Amino acid sequence: MRGQIILSHGLDSSPEAAKVSALAALAESLGWQTLRPDYRSDDARGYPATVAPRIARLRATIESLDAPPLLVGSSMGAFVSGLVSLEVPVAGLLLLATPPLIPGYDSPLDLCDSVPVTMVHGWRDEICPHEPIQAFAAHRRLPLLMVDDDHRLGASMDAIAAQFRLMLDTLAPAA
Repeated sequence: MRGQIILSHGLDSSPEAAKVSALAALAESLGWQTLRPDYRSDDARGYPATVAPRIARLRATIESLDAPPLLVGSSMGAFVSGLVSLEVPVAGLLLLATPPLIPGYDSPLDLCDSVPVTMVHGWRDEICPHEPIQAFAAHRRLPLLMVDDDHRLGASMDAIAAQFRLMLDTLAPAA
C-alpha cells in the first residue's frame, strides 16, 4: 500500500458520486487505500449546519488511520477538507470546485500552509464563481487548474485524473 486517501463528496451527493468514484478507482489501481465517508445524514441538517458534523466525521476518520492521508474533496467536501487540514495532520489536499465560503457558516475557506495542495475549478462554475477561488489561490500561491467546465466538472475528469496521478506520484512514488 502506497498510502491512504479520503475522498469527500459534495452536498446533495454520495460516496458513489462520479468524481470520487473515478478518483478512488484510479488510486486503488495504483496501490493506494481509499475511504469515502458518507455525509448524507450530515447534509440533511441543512446548508451551513452540515459543516460542523462533516468536520467531526472527517476528523474522526483521519484519527482512526495509521498515517496522515491525502484528502480529496469536491465542493462542500473540498471546503471541509481544507478546514480539517488545520486541525489534524494530512499528507496533502486535492480540492475540486471549492467554495471560498459557506453562507451562514462562521469561517471562510482556510487550509494548512505546510501541505501540498492542488485546486481544480471550472470557468463556468455556476455555484462557486471562479474569481474568489482564483484570488484565494493567488494569495497563497497555490496551484490552480482552471478548466472549461461547470461546477460538476464532469467534462474535465481526464484533466483532474492527470493532476491527481501527478500528486500521488509526488507523495509516494511507485516502487
